[in-house]
Amino acid sequence: MINVEVAFALPDEQKIIPVKIEEGATAYDAVVRSRIVEVFPQIDIENAKMGIFGKAIRDPKTEVLREGQRVEIYRPLKIDPKEARANRAAKLKAQQKG
Repeated sequence: MINVEVAFALPDEQKIIPVKIEEGATAYDAVVRSRIVEVFPQIDIENAKMGIFGKAIRDPKTEVLREGQRVEIYRPLKIDPKEARANRAAKLKAQQKG
């Protein structure tokens, strides 16, 4: 057995759950074992993007974990980062004019 963590965060709440999993278990296995969806039912573990220590992983069902790693479940973005930057720039430009 190895020790890993599963993490999820909302703007006002976060949870890191320690989990013991078998060697050879995947990121997806750890998320299922953590039962984090009981705390955050809005997580769709079949489609959620995941990463390990801030680095995105392509397929959580095949990504084998090692001792001490933390699986992070990412929320969908509300707005594309490029669009958000463009909106901020336009707002700043409008403020500078007026």
